[in-house]
Amino acid sequence: MTNTWIQPDDTLTLWGIIVVVASLSIYLEQRFSWASKISGAIIALVGAIFLSNTGIIPTESPVYDAVWGVIIPLAIPLLLFHVNIKKIWTESGKLLALFLLSSIGTVAGTIISFFLLKDHIPYLDKIGGMISASYVGGGVNFAAMAGKFEAPGDLVSATVVADNLMMAVYFVILMLIPTIGFFRKRYSTPHIDQVENGVTQEDGKTLAESFWKRKDISLKDIAMAIGTAFFLVIVSFKLAEFIGGLIPSGENVSGIMNLAHAIFGDKYLVLTTVTFIVLALFPSYFEKINGSQEFGTFLIYLFFVVIGIPASIPLIVQNAPLLLVFVFIIVMVNMVVSLTAGKLLNANLEDTLLASNANIGGPTTAAALAIAKGWKDLIGPILVVGTLGYIIGNYIGTVLGLWFSTLI
Repeated sequence: MTNTWIQPDDTLTLWGIIVVVASLSIYLEQRFSWASKISGAIIALVGAIFLSNTGIIPTESPVYDAVWGVIIPLAIPLLLFHVNIKKIWTESGKLLALFLLSSIGTVAGTIISFFLLKDHIPYLDKIGGMISASYVGGGVNFAAMAGKFEAPGDLVSATVVADNLMMAVYFVILMLIPTIGFFRKRYSTPHIDQVENGVTQEDGKTLAESFWKRKDISLKDIAMAIGTAFFLVIVSFKLAEFIGGLIPSGENVSGIMNLAHAIFGDKYLVLTTVTFIVLALFPSYFEKINGSQEFGTFLIYLFFVVIGIPASIPLIVQNAPLLLVFVFIIVMVNMVVSLTAGKLLNANLEDTLLASNANIGGPTTAAALAIAKGWKDLIGPILVVGTLGYIIGNYIGTVLGLWFSTLI
């Protein structure tokens, strides 16, 4: 929408709306049982969809870019400060297997959706390459494939709109699945049980309010938490930029060098790695910091608001209804394959959902799901495992895109 009540450059108002919606979502989740059941994350996301689709706020703004560029990187170390590092490796092994099997679900879904709709959507070979890369890795892979296949600008825009709306719906589904008895009966749920059993639900309080009970916090805690998080983000991003500059990449460079560049130059992977290192070296320092989990979670709620904003339903209806069907089929096949793989591997429900989320939405949205649900031991592992998608996504998108082009 171009004609909105709040303009894209009205930064103060847009920041205020994002913060107020996130704050209201947290309040409702902790005040009312119905809100606690559907979670504050969904309330924030749905609220954002309502505001953007009713013309109150724009679907694009530098403010939203700032959330992606500043808020999310800052939230990651804050939420890792109290992670149990000893569980990282045991959790990562099973998550890695699930993630790779979930990637097969993305490939299968793309192929099925392509053959069903290739006669109805123009340039579907290019779209298939972009979406398959994105639904294994993330937005970086989508942009890379859009450039590689030289997709028309309007086509890219329409695909992004369809993707954004699908992501919003998909995230709601992922948040609701752990509350459904059908899945709870058929999968083990150790992390969900830990959250539910780890708090004593007091009379008149929701589970969320009991979990996020009041803690002692000082001005020094605030300073150390925020200051340390910013320091780690700056150091990690500069280090990733430096390493990325040393390792060449591109079409004329070998696959090994491109792989090395993708691994060692990825800022989120470097940030996670650096945070793990300092956690191992200075455990007593981080144990003394109170409030980091609360700060990080609040920042993630700002992210929940922002990911719902671009989901423009009118734009989908006007420009790309079939594209929504295309991505919907891919997501559903991925989810079915992921849930089946999880059952066959006797994996728990939390690992299975996060593996699917890391494919479709990328590691940051998967970490956000883990945070929202209180699965704190899975935040670090899914960030590490999900980053693998950035590496293999481009290869999958390239192969599928080139194959599809021979079938058009």
